Amino acid sequence: MRQQGPSGVAEPREHTPSARQRNAHVHALDNIASVHDGGFEHAPSHSERSELEAMDDAARDPDEDNDADPHADGNPGCMTRPRREQHERGVIAGERARGGSLYVNLEPCSHEHRSPACAQAVIEAGVRRVVISMTDPDVRVRGAGIRMLESAGIETTVGTHKERALRLNEFYVKHRLTGRPFVTSKFAMSIDGKIATRTGEARWITGEEARAHGHRLRHQHDAVLVGINTVIADDPELTARLDGDDVRQPLRVVVDSQLRIRQSARVVGANTLIATTRAGRVGAAEVLRLPAATDERVSLPALLEELGRRNLISLLVEGGGELHAAFFAEGLVDKVYAYVAPMVIGGREAIGPVGGSGVDHLKDAIGLSDLDFARLGDDLLISGYVHRDS
Repeated sequence: MRQQGPSGVAEPREHTPSARQRNAHVHALDNIASVHDGGFEHAPSHSERSELEAMDDAARDPDEDNDADPHADGNPGCMTRPRREQHERGVIAGERARGGSLYVNLEPCSHEHRSPACAQAVIEAGVRRVVISMTDPDVRVRGAGIRMLESAGIETTVGTHKERALRLNEFYVKHRLTGRPFVTSKFAMSIDGKIATRTGEARWITGEEARAHGHRLRHQHDAVLVGINTVIADDPELTARLDGDDVRQPLRVVVDSQLRIRQSARVVGANTLIATTRAGRVGAAEVLRLPAATDERVSLPALLEELGRRNLISLLVEGGGELHAAFFAEGLVDKVYAYVAPMVIGGREAIGPVGGSGVDHLKDAIGLSDLDFARLGDDLLISGYVHRDS
């Protein structure tokens, strides 16, 4: 159950973890004698409900493996260093695993990019039963891990909490099926849909809690992206400013078609990629020359393809309005986070979060589904998935 805030609005649930965080998919290895044969097709007993709750709680732990390399493989079926060390202690060496039940939100991998592969490690551990939420969409797996377990005589149950696992692993699933990162559009606005006053003042529309949540989103994504107009107007640093020593900084991406960015801009640095149509150098940043679209701007599909090739499986787009509009117009956005502040700014010249030419008819407007609402201090966070016709 999600907790309710003081006004009755649900408190924010943690955003889907990044590639590194979703690698933590081994949740329970204790010898569970209370699970009956036949899986969960019957009404679960109290002990079975406890198992499901334990699996669910582990799936919602977004802060594990913070010191692992987030871009090493992009495969949540293959554990990063901290989790793998725990895996080796708890599965390979731990006698408690023998004859026990293992709960995973993603099919154990079967390919030998690690030794042993996850499925083989489970077999060697002597686990009796494995409950798997979803099969791995990676072409190298896609049921091969399950077949390995079954061939070894391990009882497998597939599909428990499948829809929730698809959400948990949505970054990874999108990347494995399309080769592109999962794209999240994020913006903050007043209740009348303005992201700044007519003079351009925008700091701060939302309060501290909403801004802190935005920094957690940066931490959870592999890359964060803005356009050159945002860099010129706001000079953002685009870092994740959170407490703790294990904060991961995303790759900072600037879309700058004509390469106008100044070397003195705060975003310029070793962890920065400038996507442009021109050749050049800008300090320690990487300048990536990409093909131009028909409007002489950087081809956004080409940019996503390149990010995907680099195993960056999640991208947070923070603006500005024209860039948001371009992503929406080309059907590239998967999810939206909109922070709404309880203030009215007004003004014909005060801009909104999505620019462009817009649509002529309401039937052509971009709809969102699976909406979620959360209270962040005085602000309201609305999130949802871009609706696409199936």
